[in-house]
Amino acid sequence: MKLKVIAAGVLALMAAGAGAQNLNGAGATFPYPIYSRWFSEYKQQNPSVQINYQSIGSGGGIRQVSEGTVDFGATDSPMSDEAIKSAKVKTMHIPTVLGAVVPVYNLKGVSANLNFSGDVIADIYLGKITKWSDPRIAKDNPGVKFPDAAILPVYRSDGSGTSFIFTDFLSKVSPDFKSKVGAAASVRWPTGIGQKGNEGVAGMVRQSPNSFGYVELIYAKGNNMQFGSVKNAAGKFIQASTDGVTAAAAAAAKSMPADYRVSITNAPGAESYPISSFTWLLIPVQSTDAAKGKALAGFLTWMLDKGESEASSMTYAPLPRPVQDMVRKTITSVK
Repeated sequence: MKLKVIAAGVLALMAAGAGAQNLNGAGATFPYPIYSRWFSEYKQQNPSVQINYQSIGSGGGIRQVSEGTVDFGATDSPMSDEAIKSAKVKTMHIPTVLGAVVPVYNLKGVSANLNFSGDVIADIYLGKITKWSDPRIAKDNPGVKFPDAAILPVYRSDGSGTSFIFTDFLSKVSPDFKSKVGAAASVRWPTGIGQKGNEGVAGMVRQSPNSFGYVELIYAKGNNMQFGSVKNAAGKFIQASTDGVTAAAAAAAKSMPADYRVSITNAPGAESYPISSFTWLLIPVQSTDAAKGKALAGFLTWMLDKGESEASSMTYAPLPRPVQDMVRKTITSVK
C-alpha cells in the first residue's frame, strides 16, 4: 500500500514538473534591481516558471544570447547592426523601463548638491581637469569651497550599457571626447581606475576620498551616495528623477523605431534629465524550445500589466504608454 502511495506521489510531482520552465538570462547591471524583483514576483504568481538572471554587464548579455548560451539577454546598449548580423541567434530588442545614470562623488567637507556641465565631466575623464579646485568646476558651483585635491575618476572595466549611456552623452556634448574616446559599451579611458559593475564603481567611489564616477540612479540612492545635477540641452542643471527621465523619453515615444533601438541622451526639453536611457531585454526571434518562447511571452505580458506600475518606486521610469502599446503588439511574435 505504501509503495502505491509513494508511486502516486512521484507521478504527481512528475506531472506538476512537466510544464515547468527554467529561463536563464544574463546581462545589464543597470536594471538588475527591478529585474530581480520582477522575476521573484512572477515566480510567486506563476510557480511553474523560474527565471534566473546573472548581472554580468550588457556586453556579456549580448555575447551570451547571441551565442545561444542563455534564453534571453539584457542590455542598456542597443546591439549594433554588425553585432545583429553576426549573431548566431537572432534577437529582438524589447524595452522594459527607463533609468538615469548619475555622476557620483566622494568629497568630504562639501555637503552641497553639486552641478556638472557635460563638457566638464568629459574633461575629467580626458584628464584635462585633474583637481576639484579647477575654475570650471567652481564656475558651475558658485559659493562652494572645493579642496585643492586630485580627482580620482572611476569607470566601468567591463562591457557596460551604463558606460554606453554615459559615453553617448559625453560624445554629444564634447567633440574632444567623441574623437578621443567615443560612445561604446567598452572604451579606452585616458585616465582613472576601472571597476566591474555598477556595484563595483559605487563601492570604489564610496571608499575613495576625492573620487568621481557614474552609476545608475538606484545604486547611488541605495548606497546613500552624493550625486550631482547635470546641465541639459536647454542649459538647465537637472538632478536625476523619474520625472526627468520621463521628460527625456517624451520625444522618442512619439517616433519610436520599430526595432526600439533609440538614444535619448541629451534630449530636448527644459525638464529632461540628460543622461537617460531605455533598457532592453534581448529575446530570441525563434526560441529553440517553443515552451520557453511561450513562457517569455507570458512574462513580458505580465511586465506590461503589472511590472511597469512598480518602476517609479525603484527610481526607474515606466515605459511611455505609446511604447507599451507597441511592445504589446511585438510580444505576439515571441515564440
